[in-house]
Amino acid sequence: MKTLTLLRHAKTERDSPDGDFGRSLTERGRADAERMGQEIRELGIEFGLVLASPARRVVETLSQLGKFAPQYDPRIYNASSGQLLDVVRSADDGANSLLLVGHNPAMERLAAQLTVDESGRLAEGMPTAALVEIELPIEHWRDASDRSGRLVRFITPKDLA
Repeated sequence: MKTLTLLRHAKTERDSPDGDFGRSLTERGRADAERMGQEIRELGIEFGLVLASPARRVVETLSQLGKFAPQYDPRIYNASSGQLLDVVRSADDGANSLLLVGHNPAMERLAAQLTVDESGRLAEGMPTAALVEIELPIEHWRDASDRSGRLVRFITPKDLA
């Protein structure tokens, strides 16, 4: 059994002199990411591997979350859901739990692609700093496939307010 957790970066400024890649978190984004990190710790969620986009807003989100040791993977920035699934499928099988931190629309599309969401919550989309936890009945990450996962958790900053 593998557990994939998807986390969208927190709220960012609209523009940056450094372009899209260099956009920073807003004050609200920093607070949301910190709150989400606290919730992850309170729930006792741990990750064997953290893969993240190297974009500034993701780096800042992870910094606000707390103690994580991410591996920054440039494939995650501007990826499609199919490209993100390739990242997941190439993850080290030594890690049973993977946190993937990145961007929309690919994050919410991947969540919808991998799960059967009976609650319908994923249809609402994945707001900034939202976390989706998916349980996959597989032994190897390479076997992750469409509609094979079970939605375990969907948490937004609004849920924690």
